Amino acid sequence: MIEAGDNPLLQPWTAPFGLPPFERIEPAHFVPAFDAAMRAHRAEIAAIAANPDPPTFANTIAALDASGRAYVRISHVFRNLAASATSPDLQAAERELAPRTAAHANAILLDAALFARVDALHGRRDALGLAPEERKLLERLHLDFAYAGARLAPEARRRAGEIGERLALLTTTFRQNVLQDEATQGVVITDERDLAGLPASLREAAREAARQHGRPDAWFISLSRSIVTPFLAWSDRRDLRERAFRLWTRRGELDDARDNRPVAREILKLRNELARLHGFSSYADYALTDRMAKTPAAVAGLLERVWGPAREKARIERDALAATARSCGATHAIEPWDWRYYAEKVRRARYDLDDGEVKPYFVLDRMLEAAFDCAGRLFGLRFVRRPDLPVYHPDVRAYEVQGADGRTVGVFLSDNFMRPTKRGGAWMSSFRDQSRAHGESLPVIVNNNNFAKAPDGVPTLLSADDVRTLFHEFGHGLHGLLSQVTYERLSGTHVLRDFVELPSQLFEHWAFDPGVLERHARHADTGEPIPHELVLRVRSARRFNQGFETVEYAACALLDMALHASEDPEGVDVAAFETAELARIGMPREIVLRHRLPHFDHLFGGNGYAAGYYVYLWAEVLDADAWDAFAEAGDVFDPAVAQRLLRYVYSSGGTLDPAEAYRAFRGRDAAIEPMLAERGLVGDEAPAWPFRRAPRVSLPRTRRAVKSPPGRPRPTK
Repeated sequence: MIEAGDNPLLQPWTAPFGLPPFERIEPAHFVPAFDAAMRAHRAEIAAIAANPDPPTFANTIAALDASGRAYVRISHVFRNLAASATSPDLQAAERELAPRTAAHANAILLDAALFARVDALHGRRDALGLAPEERKLLERLHLDFAYAGARLAPEARRRAGEIGERLALLTTTFRQNVLQDEATQGVVITDERDLAGLPASLREAAREAARQHGRPDAWFISLSRSIVTPFLAWSDRRDLRERAFRLWTRRGELDDARDNRPVAREILKLRNELARLHGFSSYADYALTDRMAKTPAAVAGLLERVWGPAREKARIERDALAATARSCGATHAIEPWDWRYYAEKVRRARYDLDDGEVKPYFVLDRMLEAAFDCAGRLFGLRFVRRPDLPVYHPDVRAYEVQGADGRTVGVFLSDNFMRPTKRGGAWMSSFRDQSRAHGESLPVIVNNNNFAKAPDGVPTLLSADDVRTLFHEFGHGLHGLLSQVTYERLSGTHVLRDFVELPSQLFEHWAFDPGVLERHARHADTGEPIPHELVLRVRSARRFNQGFETVEYAACALLDMALHASEDPEGVDVAAFETAELARIGMPREIVLRHRLPHFDHLFGGNGYAAGYYVYLWAEVLDADAWDAFAEAGDVFDPAVAQRLLRYVYSSGGTLDPAEAYRAFRGRDAAIEPMLAERGLVGDEAPAWPFRRAPRVSLPRTRRAVKSPPGRPRPTK
């Protein structure tokens, strides 16, 4: 029994849809709330483990899935607020709780008596007569225990627990260090002449960023991607571009007091030790046993098919940039802080496409409505604005999500703007996951973006990349909202890491469908729809600069695998390793990693994407092939294809083997050609490369899935 007292986290939540009482929650409430919730959870676990009756699915597996409701509920709130609306007090609580919550999880997963019950059921699963979802839950939980170390000898089990607790603190420290750099560092501009080249929308965003940092008299080029990358593309001041670029790429190592390089080094060492405890020679071998790819060799095979053509195309792109620079009178070589600037000039010349011409048609509110409309036409959803619902920040908008029959299917929270108290990037998370094992539990899903907010009274305009990000995260959101499973452990996005990006990346395709744009992209000032001719120019430029974009992403994935495939990372100098590995793969001098190691939150801000950054490319093979299913049907909203997509991808969660789910949707394995064609790496626009035809990617059969910790925001590329 939990003692509620005056703590709102422990009292009944009486807001509509059981939303948290955000207005009453303070950082000081979390530690005592976790203490009480963990005590209650441990009592439930002890009762399951000590049950004198023989283990059954109901008294062991279903009971485990249902346990710790208060703990899970509080965890969701805590982790979301720590990422989206943090404070020094909340960060202090996060540092205190990180090893303690890790120890709590270890106490459950390394409980010998509890695992004995789960293992006994798993050993005779064929004879239990379980429904398919019940069997999947049993297999998933059994793998969770084994993956955590339940099968290890006692001393190794103890050490695995210690490593988990230490990693929890280190990854928290890493995230907070990056957030601090992003929240405090940037380029302050006080002379309006230094804004030369910047469009009005970017000037306004920089002015608003400066206001948030207490400098209403200036403009602030923050280290948020939504401000710094357009600054690099538009600023005529090469010296300021270089200064902003160097700050941006050195996040996580700008201050000795929060240098992430020793943090990353210790994380790598501990991960390798954990892998060796489990009998693997490297962390990559250990991590990939629970992914679709299964082995580092499979990952390498995909990355190598892309790296050579991408690098060659980037070389061709660089030569075009150099020619443009010379035509502008420049005598310097192309440097990394020049690439986006001259690429924008090439794009304007080659495609007659100016970002300043396009952005007024990409008004945030209308693009969000476009995403809602696509979800309605595909899946029958309706998003009803609910300003009466409690939210954790004034920027957040709440929506009740209704199905085609008018019944509520969940709540959607849209949090789109950057702010100093919010970490960078974009991600989807949840305040509650869907399930129905113990009464209908409706999902509460949140999308976080970091768009540059326009001043009051001025519409926020998005770049094409921002629109793609909006639709990407919304695809993740739909994956959570449309879940139709019984058990929470298998709900929504709790699937294999290299499958979880399929619903999000696939949804990006609708963002630039001509019909969608002509219906929703309207000029911010005139309200006129985007001209069809401009839509055609936008689409014709979609492969532009793909060599650069593929290289900066694929190099990160290759570096990630090299780091985690190392069998002896003891004392590794991450900066030296990064330099040496980029030299080994032939990284073009003019391009840098999308995420350098000191701020590579995917790898070191948690364990989910470690030895797993490749998953975006793996999922891109699937999403490009899946989009072809609509193209083949002749309608991007074809009802039959959409219904298959809903049934086998968006609603099934972890109840289906992902490879089999894709085959059920598509009727076959995915082909790699659509992805290569989308990136311009094959066909008339591609450089020559030594593969005449790329074979289909065979999706390995597996019964394994993966889940992020409850409420842990999932970062995106």
